[in-house]
Amino acid sequence: LFSDMKKSLFILALLLSATFFSAYAKKESVCSALQGKNISILGDSYSTFIGWIPQGYAVWYNPTSNKTDVHQVEDTWWWQLCDKTDCTLLVNSSYSGSTIGNTGYKGADATYSSFITRMKKDMGQERVLQAKPQIIFVFGGTNDCWANAPLGKPQYDNWSTDDLYQTFPASCYMFHYLKKWNPGCRIVFLSNSELKEEFYTGMKEICDYYQVAYLPLEDIGKQSRHPNIEGMKSICNQIIRFLNRK
Repeated sequence: LFSDMKKSLFILALLLSATFFSAYAKKESVCSALQGKNISILGDSYSTFIGWIPQGYAVWYNPTSNKTDVHQVEDTWWWQLCDKTDCTLLVNSSYSGSTIGNTGYKGADATYSSFITRMKKDMGQERVLQAKPQIIFVFGGTNDCWANAPLGKPQYDNWSTDDLYQTFPASCYMFHYLKKWNPGCRIVFLSNSELKEEFYTGMKEICDYYQVAYLPLEDIGKQSRHPNIEGMKSICNQIIRFLNRK
C-alpha cells in the first residue's frame, strides 16, 4: 500500500510539473522579442495612468474617470504587454495632450511637455548612468494631428529651434537623440488610427531612415477618442503580432 501511495504521489508530481512547464513555455512563446526585456515608453494620454507616470505629468486615465471604462492600471496596453511577456517597465514618460514637436493646441508653445523635451530627462543624457531599456515604445503624433501642428518635412540634421516646432523635423531629432543615448536599443514607433494620411506617409519615411520599427495601429475601440478596455487589448495584441513577425 505504501509503495502504491509513493507511486501515486510520484505520478501526481510529474503531472503538476508538466502543467507548470507547459504554462511557462506557453507564456514564454507569446513574444520572444519582449520576453524578459526592459522597456520604456515615450507617449501621450493613451499611455498614462495616474501614479504610473512621473510626478507633475498630465494624466488621462484614472480610476474615477467616466470618460472610458479603463479604471485600473491592469487594463492599460502596456501593463498587459508586460504581464503577457514578462518584460519590465523602466520608465513611462507619458504626458496627456503632448505633441512630438513643440507646437501644441491653438498654436501654443508646448516645449514644456513635448516628446523632445521629456526624452532628455527620462531616457536621455540625464539618465546616462542608469539602467537602459532594450526596447523603447514611442507612441505619439495623435496630438500633433489633432492640434493641426505644422508637419513640415523630414529633416535629418542641422535642426534649428524653429525646426523643432514642426512634427517631422522634431521626429527626426527625437529618433536621432534616442539612438545616441540608448545605444543598441530597439525603437518601435506606434501611431494611432484615424490620423492624417500625410502623417502616416511622413512617419514611415522617417522610421525607415532611422531603422525604427513602425506600427500603424488599426481597429482600436475607443470612448471619448481614447482607447477603452477593448482598445487597450487590441493595442497590446497588435504589438505582439507585429514583433513576432520581425
